[in-house]
Amino acid sequence: MKEQETGNREQGTGNSRPSEPPGGSPKLAVAREEDQGVESRDTGPLMPEEPKLPGRGAPAPLESAPLAYENPTFLNSADGRLIRILAEYCEPLARFRKEQIQDTVVFFGSARFRGREEAAHELELLDNTGATRPAPSEEQPASIPQIVEGTATDLQRKRAVAAVEMARYYEDARRLAQMLTTWARTIPSRRHRFVVTSGGGPGIMEAANRGAYEVGGKTIGLNIKLPFEQSPNPYITPSLNFEFHYFFMRKLWFAYLSKALVVFPGGFGTLDEMFEILTLAQTQKLAKKITVVIYGSDYWKKVFNLQALVDTGAISPKDIELFNYADTPEQAFEMLKQGLTENHLMPEAAAGKAHEHGTQPEPEAMSGMNLEDFLGPEMAKTRK
Repeated sequence: MKEQETGNREQGTGNSRPSEPPGGSPKLAVAREEDQGVESRDTGPLMPEEPKLPGRGAPAPLESAPLAYENPTFLNSADGRLIRILAEYCEPLARFRKEQIQDTVVFFGSARFRGREEAAHELELLDNTGATRPAPSEEQPASIPQIVEGTATDLQRKRAVAAVEMARYYEDARRLAQMLTTWARTIPSRRHRFVVTSGGGPGIMEAANRGAYEVGGKTIGLNIKLPFEQSPNPYITPSLNFEFHYFFMRKLWFAYLSKALVVFPGGFGTLDEMFEILTLAQTQKLAKKITVVIYGSDYWKKVFNLQALVDTGAISPKDIELFNYADTPEQAFEMLKQGLTENHLMPEAAAGKAHEHGTQPEPEAMSGMNLEDFLGPEMAKTRK
């Protein structure tokens, strides 16, 4: 039995050692793992090598970033719009204070005509409002030779007649500005009173600035940047020459300091400015009384019929009293002088006397304004 068991064992093993697992015997595998563990403890865990990145070198030195208020890309972007609007309020205000401007009288009128040979009262029609480029020849007023030769068109003949009238309005605006500025310079004041102001362009605007300039007064031009070539007229006081991007900011400055408005014959822009001021006065949004003179009754009564608005109930009969017509510089000047004196100079004098005596001025003498408004720069308020 023992021999049989021994034979069976030998037969089962084939007289050889048990087969080793792949990679060697278990004992050798354990020993190999222990050796690797010792190596790992000595040298740290074995990690795969990181791929080498291409060399970039040291970055170049950076220049300082522009200050936000000196960054034209930002300032001219949509995100910078609020700053641009504020600049068109703050910068003119600072200049008006520096130049000691108390208040203004605004002249509106056509910018499409400019004097070419004033002695002969010849005018040249401009291509667009405030433009420097002349209109096409077929749109220009007819010359005397064209009329005599019969080569002028019907439009050119009509504009030739209108050119004579526009030449007269140019001279009337110039004369009125001279009279107003001469009188305003006699008013005792620490600041400049009733300064002639225009849109800064050619035509009637130039005539107004020119008249004030010729008698030695300061004069303001509120120009607007347009998508065609244009430039301010040369009679504006250089330190009071403004150019706006936003129409609504320009409109604000027309209304903000003005105590009177003179409207000469003009087009869409003139109508726009005139009715805007009349609407502010009608709705009592201006905390001041403003004198409005519409110059050239024949021209304006052909352009609009305000009585029709009264007859249909669109406006009140008293709204017609918001303005007066004038047809001569002398007549317009008397209207301005009376309105400015009664609405502003007399109440200011009464307020000044009350201040000297330590008493409060009568409420009606203050025209809705406090003593600070009379003694400081006139920054017009709107009613709440």
